[in-house]
Amino acid sequence: MKFYVGFDDTDVLGSEIGTGKLVRSLEQKLPAGARMWGVVRHQLLVDERIPATSHNSSACAIVDADGAGLLDAIRNAAIKHIEEAALEGSDPGLCIARVDAVPRTVVEFGLSCTHSIETQKQAMRTANDGLIHLSGHGGTNDGIIGALAAVGLTAHGWSGRLIERGGLRNLPDPVPVSELLANEITPIDIGRDSVNVPPDALIYTSGWPRPRFCGGRAVLPIRLHEGRWISLGAKRDKTRPVETK
Repeated sequence: MKFYVGFDDTDVLGSEIGTGKLVRSLEQKLPAGARMWGVVRHQLLVDERIPATSHNSSACAIVDADGAGLLDAIRNAAIKHIEEAALEGSDPGLCIARVDAVPRTVVEFGLSCTHSIETQKQAMRTANDGLIHLSGHGGTNDGIIGALAAVGLTAHGWSGRLIERGGLRNLPDPVPVSELLANEITPIDIGRDSVNVPPDALIYTSGWPRPRFCGGRAVLPIRLHEGRWISLGAKRDKTRPVETK
């Protein structure tokens, strides 16, 4: 049994602990019988009319559980975590749903949030119609919009980037393909002349692989460059100027 646990708007500008980090730390708060499968970061619409800390992203934890009976315990743990860890001045929202019980309307709401402005009223109506837990935990409660969107987009299965998956941040660099596969991360060559990646190949990640969430799986896009397999999507070096041409 799997559950989606969506969070949004738990931080303030300049804080060291963003929503993604807060969601990753939920792993230590889960009840017995529940385990973190991974955390997916989703990019929502960036628009000056939408209040956002920085990039208007939300995050969704995917939690493995021994049975549906753990829903209440997971919800209670998530509520306690968000109320303890969300920063003063934030507008946190929380959404929880069983993976097999997310209606299409919630998926459509999430997709809409990537290109349109949605409201709390519409978020609550969508959650209520789908019998999805959605709650605000401070401030304006605007975070319920992104929290519901995070669950919808994760249920969609073709959106977002994994910011946690099987000790993702502790993998060696370069990392053997076999170790990626052991962590349920599939490397895919997206070069012009795409080939199957040899099982004994080493993938250079610049210290942190960034798999995408594709087809409900963790997929790491790679390409062959000057004889080495390298992963794509590395964080840009902010000390270097951005090219404008």
